[in-house]
Amino acid sequence: MDRVLIVCGAGASSTFLAVRLRRIIRDRDLDLVVDAGTLADLDDRLAATRILLVGPHLADRFAGLAERAERAGAVAELLPENVFGRDGAELAARRIEELAGLRSPADETATSTPIKGVHHG
Repeated sequence: MDRVLIVCGAGASSTFLAVRLRRIIRDRDLDLVVDAGTLADLDDRLAATRILLVGPHLADRFAGLAERAERAGAVAELLPENVFGRDGAELAARRIEELAGLRSPADETATSTPIKGVHHG
C-alpha cells in the first residue's frame, strides 16, 4: 500500500484536500492511503511516504522539499494553483494514480491541467 502525504503550511488546506482525495480513492477501490501534514512534521512522516504532494503556496520552497523527499525515497509533486477548486481533487487523484503506477500518462485527458513536479525514481 502506497502512502501519499499532502503538505501545506499549517495543515488546513491539505486536510480538506485529503478528505476529498480519500473519497475518490475509496470510490476507485485503490490501495492508497492519503494523509495531510504540515511542514513541521514532514521529516517524521517522510520515511513512510511514497508520494509527497506540496501545496501551491509553498512553490518557493518546493525545490528543498523535493530534495528532502528524494532522500527519503519519495516522489514530490507541486500541486497546481487550482487544486483547492472544484476539480482539483480529481486532478490530484489522477496524478497520484500515475505516480503510483496505477494509470498511464496517456490516460490523461487533453483538457486537464498538469501538476508540476519532480519525479525521481
